[in-house]
Amino acid sequence: MRFALTLVALMLLATPATAQTFRGHDTKAPISYAADRTEASLRDDRAIFSGNVVVRQADMSLNAARITVAFVDGKSKTSINRIDAAGGVLVRRGEESAQGSFAVYDPIRKLVTVIGDVTLTQAGNVARGARLVIDLDTGRALLSGKADGSRGSGNRVSGTFTVPDRTK
Repeated sequence: MRFALTLVALMLLATPATAQTFRGHDTKAPISYAADRTEASLRDDRAIFSGNVVVRQADMSLNAARITVAFVDGKSKTSINRIDAAGGVLVRRGEESAQGSFAVYDPIRKLVTVIGDVTLTQAGNVARGARLVIDLDTGRALLSGKADGSRGSGNRVSGTFTVPDRTK
């Protein structure tokens, strides 16, 4: 019984409950991009980038097949309201990464939301679920299972934790 309690305590200590590397990201830093194609819709206050898109802000990157940038208003194309990404999404900063089908980066609220077969990787720890929300101020990461309430293993969050070798 004592061994089981110790094992549970170790697992809780190793849980990637926070995305520490994402904490404190500078959401006001300039945003750069590279893509195979760019399309702007001045009337809709949007820009669409497609084909091997890479968006960088400070030391955080967002890769996807297609990214749509929504601006705050039509007068200033420098104020980004949100960035939507679709297709093979990868968000990375330092040694942490989040992968999924879609993502929304909200620099005003300082949130990154990744949905669709999400994998969060952090220093050897891996967690999987359906939806991930990362608070860039606190580094708190909330990973949840399927939102449709269906039964089965797909409704659960799963993962693998590394246990440090404390004998050295």
